[in-house]
Amino acid sequence: MEPRWAQRGRDGPDEATWGQQPPASLVLQLPSNATLRFRGNVAKAWGAALDQGAPAAPPAEEKGDGAGAQQSVPLKQLPLCMAEKRRLRLQEEQVAWRRHCWEQWQAGTQRLWGQVGSALLYAQVWRNSLHHIEVNSSCLHYDPIDRGLVSYFTYIMDLLSGTGFMELTYLFYGYYQNSAVAFVGFSYNIPLAYLLSVLGYFSFCLFWIVRRAVHLLKRSLVSENGALSTYSNKVFAGWDFCLTRSTAVYLKHNSLRYELRMDLEEQALRRRMAQNSPAQRAALYGLRGVLNLLGLALLGVAFYCIYLATEYSQREQDFGPGQQGFFLGLLLAYLPSIVITAANQLVPLVFGLLIRLERYPLSLEIKLTLLRTMFLRLCSLVVLLISLWTQITCHGDVDSGSCEPCRYNHQLHPCWETKVGQEMYKLLLFDLLVTLLVLVLVEFPRKLLVTLGPAPVARLWGQQEFLVPPNVLDLVYGQTVCWVGAAFSPLLPLLNTAKFILLFYLKKLTLFSNCRPAERTFRASSASFFFLLVLLLGLAIAWVPVLYSVFVLQPSQACGPFQGERTMWSTLEVAVDVLPRVAREFLHFVGSLAFAVPLFLLLCIFMFYLMTLANSYSRLVKELKGQLWLEGRDKVFLLTQITELS
Repeated sequence: MEPRWAQRGRDGPDEATWGQQPPASLVLQLPSNATLRFRGNVAKAWGAALDQGAPAAPPAEEKGDGAGAQQSVPLKQLPLCMAEKRRLRLQEEQVAWRRHCWEQWQAGTQRLWGQVGSALLYAQVWRNSLHHIEVNSSCLHYDPIDRGLVSYFTYIMDLLSGTGFMELTYLFYGYYQNSAVAFVGFSYNIPLAYLLSVLGYFSFCLFWIVRRAVHLLKRSLVSENGALSTYSNKVFAGWDFCLTRSTAVYLKHNSLRYELRMDLEEQALRRRMAQNSPAQRAALYGLRGVLNLLGLALLGVAFYCIYLATEYSQREQDFGPGQQGFFLGLLLAYLPSIVITAANQLVPLVFGLLIRLERYPLSLEIKLTLLRTMFLRLCSLVVLLISLWTQITCHGDVDSGSCEPCRYNHQLHPCWETKVGQEMYKLLLFDLLVTLLVLVLVEFPRKLLVTLGPAPVARLWGQQEFLVPPNVLDLVYGQTVCWVGAAFSPLLPLLNTAKFILLFYLKKLTLFSNCRPAERTFRASSASFFFLLVLLLGLAIAWVPVLYSVFVLQPSQACGPFQGERTMWSTLEVAVDVLPRVAREFLHFVGSLAFAVPLFLLLCIFMFYLMTLANSYSRLVKELKGQLWLEGRDKVFLLTQITELS
């Protein structure tokens, strides 16, 4: 009987058993099995599998722990036919390709998720820093120069308004850099020098004004007392015997006559006021109150107009540049200066009319007029600074709106210090321009009309008087403008000095050519102290924006010597930190409360001592005045007795 494998071989391949192996006994008898026995554990595994009659499965389809060992056996070493090996190789390649694709996709997915997670982690960590870098890049944009083809009128506009190429000159704050100039063995720190120069300039001005005011206060206290201002002193000791020219003699004569008349009118007015009934006094006080309210309303309207003019001018210049013509652009640039100058010229005229209705003594009338005029001029500067402050700081809220990225409105004012300096520069130029226009278009034509015109017109209008107090107030106002802009326009004091020199010769020309002496004079002693007091007030007003800019406000990050600093004062703190230890500790002690509080207490004690000393001196002066009055009565009594006896 033939074996089954011989029958299957003779009858042809059976579809159900095609690809199966012959019996293990036959395989072991093959010559190739002799070499297979020497191939180690793998051969034993295949032999065991063949002994058990199991088919030879491909390594990729084996399960269990022996799969790894079977996969390591090369296919050519298996005792299989070529067709079976080809089939197994195809299966292995398909399985390997599927496994490779799956592992590659899985590894790529894991690597992608890892990269995404790392990116999200870095983005979370650097989000604030990246936002800060992006914000700083927007804060650093500042280019005031127009690119491309520029007309000739643009340069004139820039010269008159301080914009364009003028912003990148030594005149304005934005030109100076945050750097140090190296010399031989020495380094010149520009930010530190800039800050110390500004503080030193203001400190010197404060010291000089206080020293001069104290000196003049002593003179005014001596000259304004009742003992030295009597009629006998003016008549017998008021004449200057050094006068030789007839014009000077005439002027001195008119001055003495005016002072005597003013004293007599003041005494007569005080006598009438003392004789008034309570109802008349109440009516007069009510009239003065109504007129003062009217003056305050007029001041409020003027200040509101200045605020609106500043807001409109800045908005139109920054959001619509290049859309106006030359004259319209110049008008917009000078709109705040025009409104301020118009208010300074027109409102005092109304004050002069109101003061006559209040029926004050002449000396008090002049002082009140000057005080109101100076209050108007100084407060107009304050309103201008407040309007600029609201634009720079977004109405005081630097953490919201347009001020949030840079802590100031960099869109409207990328270099806000230069903008403040430009406003003061325009005020200085416009004040000089108005003086020239008044001299050419008003004073000279008035002189010609009064001199050569019809007699009724000359008598009606009259020749212009040269009033000293208003002209001095003009100088005080100009100096206050210079102080306000000195910290933001370093060369503005130099321009102001040149302006004062030019005004001196212009006023001298108009004084000798167009004007006549004023009938109502002002006492020189009291006037000098009053003007220095007003000048000190102007310096105090100028100190406020300077100190606020130094200690509180964020400097511009796109221009100036304090770029990147939190405040201007930080530059001085950094400079102190690099000093030797002894000097650094001493300066820190001077700036601490441990030094400031005892110093304040000592100053209070010293001031209390001076006040007590002044009170004792004033009582002594009153006693001496009483003795002088008694001596005068004694002389009068003795003269009366001598007259009676003679």
